[in-house]
Amino acid sequence: MPIADTAEFLIEPRWLLPVAPGNAVLEGHAVAVGGGRILALGPAAELRQRYPTYARLVRERHALVPGLVNAHTRACHTLLRGLPVRGPRPRWLLEVLAPLERRALSADLVRDGTRLAIAEMLRAGITCYADESPLPEESARVAAAAQVRALIGLPVGDAAGAWAEDATAHFARAAALWDEYRNDARIGLYFAPQPIAGVSDATLVRVRRVADELDARIVIHLEELHHAWGARRVTHLQALGLLRPGFAAIGALDCNEEDAQLLARHGAALIACPQAELRLQRGVRLLPGARPGALGTDTPAACHALDLLAEARSVALLHGLPALEALRLATLEGALTLGLAAQIGSVEPGKSADFVCFDLDASGCRPATDVAAAIVFGATRAQVSDVWSAGRAAVSDGRLRLFDEEELAAIASRWAQRLALEAAA
Repeated sequence: MPIADTAEFLIEPRWLLPVAPGNAVLEGHAVAVGGGRILALGPAAELRQRYPTYARLVRERHALVPGLVNAHTRACHTLLRGLPVRGPRPRWLLEVLAPLERRALSADLVRDGTRLAIAEMLRAGITCYADESPLPEESARVAAAAQVRALIGLPVGDAAGAWAEDATAHFARAAALWDEYRNDARIGLYFAPQPIAGVSDATLVRVRRVADELDARIVIHLEELHHAWGARRVTHLQALGLLRPGFAAIGALDCNEEDAQLLARHGAALIACPQAELRLQRGVRLLPGARPGALGTDTPAACHALDLLAEARSVALLHGLPALEALRLATLEGALTLGLAAQIGSVEPGKSADFVCFDLDASGCRPATDVAAAIVFGATRAQVSDVWSAGRAAVSDGRLRLFDEEELAAIASRWAQRLALEAAA
């Protein structure tokens, strides 16, 4: 897997959308990159004078935005696409997804599925993701080898699962993995309690205590709590002391305004995965006020495509958000939710050089009089021309640089045949 060398260069797009400190659209600007970080941004002519030896990358038809942040996914499920998708979500997880995952789960499935997911996400402009994985060691190793930024969930439950036989074993394995990655600049960890498999109040309180000691994040899916706690889900989480900065609840379409306000008062985040939520809910009910703080794709077995731009479009349409605000959700707000806003999420000096270029010279985007709207409502992931991760070119001219696409196709084909046999068993 060849890795492009980090270089010193100037990116000169037609439009620059830095997201912060001001959510504006700039023309005639450039970004200077060195050592994998953003050194400066400003008028292109000025930066060319300040950095005369830097290579110039001119993108005359393009908009440059921060790398997209996928705040929740299940990466290895790229290999489980094609299952029937019928809500409600807990029943689908238990009756459709879980049986196949149990039969097929292996370290190879997690490794190969995660590699496919990383390649797909990079091709879609996603430079950071949070992954809820059944075998987190394998997921972390794949992300580390690919040199991408990822947060890997540590599953915790009372019952035996793929990772451990009970809650005590889950915590022991989590501690060992935490020690392994505690100083890794790219790979982070968070706690992912598994209510669908059974998790007691005592275990959730222990998760809170351990997370507080480690300054770790906790993420839990609201709809998976419904069968145990019903409409009292968020207030019960509050009673257990879980609602705090660093806690995130997944399921914006399943969260009412009162619960959303309660989360916000405690500094907790609300993650929306609109395409998966819409597919897995029995009926669509838009709940004003339950505006998300970040976007995710959830499992590709439900949403199919790992496409955060499509998620941004969906949430903008559902909530009537302006395009610039939807783009902020897909970048800086996602970074804030994952605790990474000091490193990524906007084009600001000192941050990691994680960028995406969209080619807006396409029929759905012309004329680009409103550039943010052209990206959110007009563009598709096929218009991602360039992606940089910490200054390394991950995608150039629409082609992956970090993976062999023929090898990826062979992996997908091999698993399709194998899983077809598993599904028929």
